[in-house]
Amino acid sequence: MLKDHAPTQTKMEFVTIDELVPSDHLLRKIDKKIDFGFIHDLVKDLYCADNGRPALDPTLLFKLLFLGYLFGVRSERQLIREVQVNVAYRWFLGLGLTDKVPDASTLSQNRRRRFNESDVYQQIFDEIVLQAMRKKLVSGQTLYTDSTHLKASANKNKWIKSEAEASSRDYLHALEEAVQEDRITHGKKPLAPPSKEPTIREIKKSTTDPESGYMVRNGKPKGFFYLDHRTVDGQANIITDVHVTGGNVHDSVPYLSRIDRQKERFGFDIDAVGLDAGYFTAGICKGLEDRNIYGVISYRRPNHKKDTFYKREYQYDAEKDVYRCPANQELIYKTTDRNGYRHYQSDASVCLTCEHRARCTQNAKAVKTVTRHIWEDSKERINEHRLTAPGKAIYKRRKETVERSFADAKQLHGYRYARFKGLGKVTEQCLMTAAAQNIKKIALMAA
Repeated sequence: MLKDHAPTQTKMEFVTIDELVPSDHLLRKIDKKIDFGFIHDLVKDLYCADNGRPALDPTLLFKLLFLGYLFGVRSERQLIREVQVNVAYRWFLGLGLTDKVPDASTLSQNRRRRFNESDVYQQIFDEIVLQAMRKKLVSGQTLYTDSTHLKASANKNKWIKSEAEASSRDYLHALEEAVQEDRITHGKKPLAPPSKEPTIREIKKSTTDPESGYMVRNGKPKGFFYLDHRTVDGQANIITDVHVTGGNVHDSVPYLSRIDRQKERFGFDIDAVGLDAGYFTAGICKGLEDRNIYGVISYRRPNHKKDTFYKREYQYDAEKDVYRCPANQELIYKTTDRNGYRHYQSDASVCLTCEHRARCTQNAKAVKTVTRHIWEDSKERINEHRLTAPGKAIYKRRKETVERSFADAKQLHGYRYARFKGLGKVTEQCLMTAAAQNIKKIALMAA
């Protein structure tokens, strides 16, 4: 036992690479369940057929990238070093034990030159979703959406003040029409057409990565981030949509357009959605009802000033279109503003002598104003869904679907930080990570 043994590393052995890969290895399951043959046709227009040096097989190139995203290898140089010594990686790529591994610069140059500003990553992601649908892992009936932040590759202390166009909701046109109709119904003149000039706001702009956004949210770190707005199907947790914005874009801004995109691209017949409180806006509630979707949205307690009445204590009388205050005075309609809010005001002569005035209003003219959105009825109906048995069952699944999807991405796939600078390149990272997660799901769950 204590004798030195002769080295065996230089001994010649006759083996096949297939024998060295365990039969239950994840990559064997992926190779069996996922068809990567579509990649050739997808990228053929990006290659020159009769000129230039021989190109690296695009299927091998993307499978190589997927290895990095599957196993959380964030560096392309490190990925190449892993392939050189990992037999399973070589087997998955179709390389022998002595075949030359592509150089790391080949990956980076293809990404920067050939695939930059193309939609190839989106098409690859979509094709993986379609393969999951063909394997009956996606129903498209109940969808869960949320966002997570990725720290941008930018110093939070290096920024300048800049002017930027304010993000507009994707239901803005419908809101403008509804406001004009509501004003006419109440005998008010239509508002003048909105200015064609975009609304400008002042923001912090990173000098390192100008396309990232400075995020300020309760309970979240401050700094420059990107947001991945992700949708997950409720059947088998397959990710069906990925949309990336700067960290200063509200979750509700792109939501309805992304729902429409999934219905158009994959033919989903969406019955219900589960969302957190960040999506609880009148515009989204109205949009869900217009699309005949059963929305279940979490409740967030509104901000409230101590020793004053809650807004819920002012009761709305739909028949008379008035509010009644806790002292039973009527607040009557005055106007509808451009943002879609109706303004109801009290009679100052009554409020001056009211015993509840201190708890009701601090207005110098003793006028109490209560606002109500023109789509508030939709908001109230959607809010009732979370209290029903089906609504509770739908919302309970949210932490098991989209929240679990984000947790896996961050823990297993290097998703806490943006690998690249710029919205397009970070979108590439997010799409490839989501596609890798879907690939793993299909490999482990498909029959």
